[in-house]
Amino acid sequence: MIVAGVMSGTSADGIDVAIVRIRGRRTSLHLDLIAHEHFDYSRAVRQAVLTAMNSETASVAELARLNFLLGERYADAVNATTKTHKIPKLDLIGCHGQTLYHQEARTPFLGRRVGATWQTGEAAMIAARTQAPVVSDFRPADMAAGGTGAPLVPLLDMAFFGHPRKLRVLQNIGGIANLTIIPPGSHLGKMEGIIAFDTGPGNMVIDACAQRLFHRPYDRNGEISARGQVIEAALARALQHSFFRREPPKSAGREQFGREFVARFLRWCGARAYKPDILATATALTAVSIGKAVRQAITEPAAIAAGAFTSKVNRQFTAEYIVSGGGTRNATLMRMIADQVQPFGFVVLSSDEAGMPSQAKEAIAFALLAYQTWHRQPGNVPSATGAKRAAVLGKISYP
Repeated sequence: MIVAGVMSGTSADGIDVAIVRIRGRRTSLHLDLIAHEHFDYSRAVRQAVLTAMNSETASVAELARLNFLLGERYADAVNATTKTHKIPKLDLIGCHGQTLYHQEARTPFLGRRVGATWQTGEAAMIAARTQAPVVSDFRPADMAAGGTGAPLVPLLDMAFFGHPRKLRVLQNIGGIANLTIIPPGSHLGKMEGIIAFDTGPGNMVIDACAQRLFHRPYDRNGEISARGQVIEAALARALQHSFFRREPPKSAGREQFGREFVARFLRWCGARAYKPDILATATALTAVSIGKAVRQAITEPAAIAAGAFTSKVNRQFTAEYIVSGGGTRNATLMRMIADQVQPFGFVVLSSDEAGMPSQAKEAIAFALLAYQTWHRQPGNVPSATGAKRAAVLGKISYP
């Protein structure tokens, strides 16, 4: 099948489209990337998305309009990609949508305890404009099965990066950072011992500080943070966030590390702090929280039982730490992360070096998840999301 995956992440910077040829059996799938394109949101659309994410009193009318507008934008991105790469017909589209709200914990609401997630972007509009069936709204089925609804990329990690002799840790750095640990010998038919969870902020806090302090959308290549020094007291305060003390499985979003957290973070840094020092501290927050997560993971009983780890990385295997996402373009962040994980004996690579374009990875993941749904196969990894069972994810809209 020729499947398009469409992704717009918590950074709200735009849309990635990956077109993938998928073939093979249930436990042994082969994925070939045919095309990938990125489309920036306009400033107005990005601001509307960020406002909807952070609003406490959102207008129902504006949220409804945004849903249909994003559906049209996703369809335009898919059609532009197929036209550019001369792809005559898609068999299927998988669209993650734009997350506006994600609350994994069940909290009291109108007499019940309720968890909730919301990805917007009207799939019926995508199907109508592209003339292909669309799988969307992937996360609720995992939550209905008792999971956190995230992360969902581990299925792709398993399908593409599983290796008979290599231990691999896959680290994605988008707005939020998440990792997947794949013990040697794992494959789609043997997923015991897989560990995956969100590690905390990825680019989210860094980007917000760059916008507030320097009026830039992000710290290009980490050039500003490279001029600064980490404010250790502020970093220590930030790392006291309750999210970092929770045991996996766990997921995070703007609810934990969005506007309100950034306001507190800036206060911890101090009003008179040298601005590049603040950005260096935000960058260190991402790197150090990732390092702490790796240390936590390598002592997980499930990982040890699966033969992936002992007190140190098991030396009979090659151990690779493979990084993807927008964070790979921040050289300062990548240096800090390497400092955090190299003591464990990992070889640090970008996913581009490992055979998968970093920017395309999450879009490829939702192409694969759509393929699974179309064939009535599970898309979640229960050990990653905490679900009680494997679940077929998503809803299908027809043209």
